[in-house]
Amino acid sequence: MENASPVPKRRATRPIRLGPLVIGGGHPVRVQSMTNTDTRDVPATVAQIHALVRAGCEIVRLAVLDEAAARAIADIRRESPVPLIADIHFDHRLALAALEAGVDGLRINPGNIGGEAAVDAVAAAARDRGVPIRIGVNSGSVEKSLLRKYGGPTPEAMVESALGHVALLERRGFDQIKISLKSSNVPRTIAAYRLLSEKVDYPLHIGITEAGTPMRGAVKSGVGLGILLWEGLGDTLRVSLTGDPVTEMAAAWEILRCLGIRSRGPEIVSCPTCGRTEIDLAALAEAVEARLAHVTEVFTVAVMGCVVNGPGEAREADIGLAGGRGLGVIFRKGELVCKVKGQEALLARFMEELERVIDEKKKESACA
Repeated sequence: MENASPVPKRRATRPIRLGPLVIGGGHPVRVQSMTNTDTRDVPATVAQIHALVRAGCEIVRLAVLDEAAARAIADIRRESPVPLIADIHFDHRLALAALEAGVDGLRINPGNIGGEAAVDAVAAAARDRGVPIRIGVNSGSVEKSLLRKYGGPTPEAMVESALGHVALLERRGFDQIKISLKSSNVPRTIAAYRLLSEKVDYPLHIGITEAGTPMRGAVKSGVGLGILLWEGLGDTLRVSLTGDPVTEMAAAWEILRCLGIRSRGPEIVSCPTCGRTEIDLAALAEAVEARLAHVTEVFTVAVMGCVVNGPGEAREADIGLAGGRGLGVIFRKGELVCKVKGQEALLARFMEELERVIDEKKKESACA
């Protein structure tokens, strides 16, 4: 099923390099997350990084709370297949230690890491190693002077805070910068990014902070990030959800897919069910979704539950089924494959055909 909608036009940003990736400058929007392990626990952190990567993560951020965590980055870096960003607050020595350990990027606010000499040292060390710095402003950590000036953590306050931190680096000749402006309030976040994008051309990392539990957080992030991406804003993104960070990946990739920006894995279309549904469609859809959870090839699957929209939707997909009372049909690329009696038999036959599609797509990817 082809999406005829226009793909959002990206805002032009200057490119920066993060390990092997180029961020901004028209390069793909990258999906990011953050580990919630103790960074000092190298095996646990590496295991979570690999779980994130299997789910589609392309950049991972690590909390660096002390010198031991900074030193652990060297061992973690050797085992990580994706770039790592060290998240640093207040102590510039941790940033220097993370750089020495080989981290690919830093997330700091230059104004709160220890004064002019500290900023000098971090900027010089990052520049020497070709490591970019993300300036991360959260509505909950805006400077008190700006809160007084604007009457709260308004978009204007967040942007002025970010620009102040940017100026600290620019005065030292450092321009490998990425910026984020996050709030748990969706309209405030959108307004802040819009305002910032009018003032600088640095690449943007977008996200809704403290978004919440998986369902609520995915909805909030889908609304906020979807609007920003549709307006061409955002070079990396994170869907922040409470709990296992691996759950963030499905939501992040679905946002990109829905907007026609990037795709990873099959798109599963299933109808919402109604009084005409005569099979257990939820069970069918969940079984198909479970089988495709770790498939990365791109194609469309339709699982439909009635004779009204079902056959049409299934015919448009790469593979699809439409079920009715006691009888189901399976289609591939618009062609009828077979008719099957009984739901269990329908699912079993569909899974056989689905395996053929997966094998074909893998071969196509290998030849591409």
